[in-house]
Amino acid sequence: MSSSFAPLQNDTFLRACLRQATDHTPVWLMRQAGRYLPEYCATRAQAGSFMGLATNVDYATEVTLQPLARYPLDAAILFSDILTVPDAMGLGLSFAQGEGPRFATPVRDETAVAKLAVPDLEKLRYVFDAVTSIRKALNGRVPLIGFSGSPWTLACYMVEGAGSDDYRLVKSMLYSRPDLMHRILAVNADAVAAYLNAQIDAGAQAVMVFDSWGGVLADGAFQEFSLAYTARVLAGLKRNGVDGKIVPRIVFTKGGGLWLEQMGQLDCEVLGLDWTMNLGKARALVGGQVGGAGKALQGNIDPNVLFAPPAAVEAEVRKVLESFGAPHSDTTRTGPTHIFNLGHGISQYTPPDHVTALVEAVHTHSRRMRV
Repeated sequence: MSSSFAPLQNDTFLRACLRQATDHTPVWLMRQAGRYLPEYCATRAQAGSFMGLATNVDYATEVTLQPLARYPLDAAILFSDILTVPDAMGLGLSFAQGEGPRFATPVRDETAVAKLAVPDLEKLRYVFDAVTSIRKALNGRVPLIGFSGSPWTLACYMVEGAGSDDYRLVKSMLYSRPDLMHRILAVNADAVAAYLNAQIDAGAQAVMVFDSWGGVLADGAFQEFSLAYTARVLAGLKRNGVDGKIVPRIVFTKGGGLWLEQMGQLDCEVLGLDWTMNLGKARALVGGQVGGAGKALQGNIDPNVLFAPPAAVEAEVRKVLESFGAPHSDTTRTGPTHIFNLGHGISQYTPPDHVTALVEAVHTHSRRMRV
């Protein structure tokens, strides 16, 4: 299969993931193919629904490439949803217009937990076909990132049945029946590892685990119910893609700054940070030294910065880049590197022109910092 993929023209993102020196700080955005783009909204209207979009290979390919037509981003991310795995487990995922995801049959008792199993990956064939289609359509322009929700984040949706303000149902199970929670998380971890490996086999060049709800856990509970199962996923992942190259692994825990040092022990290449964490401090904790081991860091501008005028966006971009400090420039050794991103997904209300200002500022200022 690798012979059918064009050679990569811009590998800045992958090199930064591997802590190699780059001539600029690479940038991509969480949820970069989304409702802030009028062209995305037009394609979604054609598809009829969010899942109509995500399950159609041509539509998923089209919307993944839309932000790259507008902005000189350094990576593409598969257009899909974190909840495809529990959907394939038979929980009945749906998206109502203007509402978040909902499961028809949440997992709330012993019987439901006992029924859970790693799903037949053929049910997720549409995702893997989309990965291959997008990789071909990119034609080597930039690398393609595959992704999944973390075992804990998936469990939250599976037990709550939808998004939640207080996580009452999932935390009630965690505290009153930890045995059931551990069983859900074990199944989820094995399912996520198999799912990401299938994305790697289909052509993904990096993979990301979104632990979107890890930060709602108490200290102690985070380590037992989120971090341990993210580690289990990472242990099960293939290290090389279809072209034989290393596939970097990114872990992002929203609200996880408190546990950054422990996350530094994870077997992954990159740690994503939300906007509450100072990049310079994170670099000191887990970024490592030139020639030594460490994690590349990804993040972490507040997505709401994008509602400010372009000049203010540019000023905030400079602050984030400077908080990380000068990236290392020794091409013969690895060292601390930074991948610019938001501290969470882009808002649907973001003016597209402000994203232009952000991407240009990242590239321009990060080049200046290397002179």
